[in-house]
Amino acid sequence: MLLENKNAVIYGGGGAIGSAVARAFAREGARVFLAGRTLTKLDAVAEEISAAGGVVETAQVNALDEQSVEKHADAVASKAGGIDIALNAVGIFHVQGTPFAELSLEDFEYPIAGYIRTNYITAKAVARHMVKKESGVILTLSTPVSQMPGPGFMGHSVACAGIEAFSRHLAGELGPNGIRVICLRSHMIPEATMMCSHSRELFSLNAERAGITLEEMLAGAAGGTLLKRLPKLAEVANTAAFIASDQAGAMTGTVANLTCGFIVD
Repeated sequence: MLLENKNAVIYGGGGAIGSAVARAFAREGARVFLAGRTLTKLDAVAEEISAAGGVVETAQVNALDEQSVEKHADAVASKAGGIDIALNAVGIFHVQGTPFAELSLEDFEYPIAGYIRTNYITAKAVARHMVKKESGVILTLSTPVSQMPGPGFMGHSVACAGIEAFSRHLAGELGPNGIRVICLRSHMIPEATMMCSHSRELFSLNAERAGITLEEMLAGAAGGTLLKRLPKLAEVANTAAFIASDQAGAMTGTVANLTCGFIVD
């Protein structure tokens, strides 16, 4: 198994991507600690993992609150003997599709401040424990909008670009301590869109503004990739498991392109 005897913390573990990665990590032998604001969602994921023979624990944590995150990280490290892997899969519902001329400063700033804040807080909390072992993997999430021109995604674009820049710089900061940092950049995932009510609402609004259905928007997005399809949830989760493993030990300071060729690096 790729992650045998590894301790993995997943922030946003009740969401579509977070839960998929949690299941993949557990399947590969990791002891998984799910953190999030809604215990019912976390417990549902934990039940699935336990039923499949995985080892999992849940905790209510506000990933935007530094004290809450640090207290949880300290508790996990104390109980498990350290933290080997951390993924921030926190989702922040925010305005998209509004033209620049109509976009308020508050709506522009909100996703930038939120996503950068949560990634900073969670990375710092787990890094303190990884440094002690001189090893660890920190994973972040981004989307291709980080490299896309508008219109309508100004705040989201800057937020994603910021996450990628943060990940690269953090890799340089923590590399001498044996800690790797990789950002996973995925295109729209149809399964995740349908599973998450916030994503479904957001994309439906964007589709409505464009005068098409959500299904038509997803089909158009798929047609714009080299593979003529969108990434699958399992592909993102399995890639995360591989990157978090020792088999990807030479990877750090990079963005893993999971856009099916929508973005060509």
